[in-house]
Amino acid sequence: MNVDLMPYFILWVALAAVVIVMIVWRKAISSHEDDSLHVLDGGAASQQLNVSHKLDVIDKWGKILTAITVIFGLILGAIYLYQSWIAMSKIGV
Repeated sequence: MNVDLMPYFILWVALAAVVIVMIVWRKAISSHEDDSLHVLDGGAASQQLNVSHKLDVIDKWGKILTAITVIFGLILGAIYLYQSWIAMSKIGV
């Protein structure tokens, strides 16, 4: 890896780690989800709404961060390939 790209690579790894943490976090939150509908029990219904809202927020940010991570990784890979191609053409290989 080119030394100039190392900080960006570290940033990309950090973004990927955040996405993985969000996957685990969502899994932990969804384990408390009750799939049956509690209409008459007000406390259980409000708990269902809270869990549903948390999952919606995690899903929204998870999608955004995943897209950013993938796009950033593709751009970083393209820059690395371009720099490698330029370096090889200067050597004359």
